[in-house]
Amino acid sequence: MALQPKQSFAAYKDNNTIEPGDLVVLYLGRENLQLIRIQDGDEFNCKFGKYKHADMIGLPYGTKLGSNTGRGFVYLLHPTPELWTMILPHRTQIPYIADISFVMNFLDLKPGMSMIESGTGSGSFTHSIARTIAPTGHLYTFEYHQERMQFEEHGLSHLVTLQCKDVCKEGFGIEDKVNADKMGKICTFSPCIKQISKTVTALNEHGFAEIQMYECLIRFHELRVLPVLTIDEALEMERAAEKKRKRALPRVLREELKKGQQESQNDGDEEKSGQTDDDDDDSKDREALNSTLSVECEMGSSSLVQNHATPRDTIEARNMWTTRPPAEQRGHTSYLLFATFTPAVQRPCQTEINAAAKK
Repeated sequence: MALQPKQSFAAYKDNNTIEPGDLVVLYLGRENLQLIRIQDGDEFNCKFGKYKHADMIGLPYGTKLGSNTGRGFVYLLHPTPELWTMILPHRTQIPYIADISFVMNFLDLKPGMSMIESGTGSGSFTHSIARTIAPTGHLYTFEYHQERMQFEEHGLSHLVTLQCKDVCKEGFGIEDKVNADKMGKICTFSPCIKQISKTVTALNEHGFAEIQMYECLIRFHELRVLPVLTIDEALEMERAAEKKRKRALPRVLREELKKGQQESQNDGDEEKSGQTDDDDDDSKDREALNSTLSVECEMGSSSLVQNHATPRDTIEARNMWTTRPPAEQRGHTSYLLFATFTPAVQRPCQTEINAAAKK
């Protein structure tokens, strides 16, 4: 049995300390993560500044490290399958955390189990499977393209066997490795419903049972804090708002008065003759406006004395946490199709039945 490396994506280090040669995930933000290998003398540069590897050696994982400029910081995280799914380079659709967790739970994966994976890709799902079946289980994964993951670098070579071949044409080529003599389960990951339709037909023809399809949709919710007020507190806040509106009314009237005076002065400059009937009307309007302004000011001052409304910021409201979905939500990723194979009660597949009927 292969010896386990000192650092692995399948488990945390015992001493939880960063050492030369270790992998570290630099967390700069939710959408900005970088995976680096610690080498004394190297450094990591970003918009926040410079981070020397030598400064990271000896620190525990999870440390918040500031830059040399003091303008920013990064978190030094231990690599995990979840973080690898977020930072790995990929060109096609991959299973994300919601799909991965659902599949592993539905397949009832546990430590010590053996499993076959077809389509390694970037290794997003492979890392999570390896951690789940560790330390005594094993995963046999197959990839069609020659460019593939090097699981030795992530400390998973003792849990994962990778082969480059087209299993659709050549088959898996392994025997007595996966214990499916009693019952086996299969899961397919397909982005299109047409692929699901063809897969269901094939599974039925080959004697699979309990065929079910699921779709995982993530729904985010924003947390908000709302004040919980009593009826009396709500009335006090309403009275305070009404008082504020009354105080603002004289200011509006004052602005209208000033505007009227400017217009009257302009008219006087243009017409140097005596006062006309229109001027008398404007004068009467200004007198009425002044009278109204005086009355409103008196009302505002009297209400200020009578109504002692408590300002809003002095009310001690009890807070209540609420959630609401954002305006836009992420949509469909892929469909998950599950089926069960029971060799003990296996019936002839549809292909065999059709061949026998022709004879």
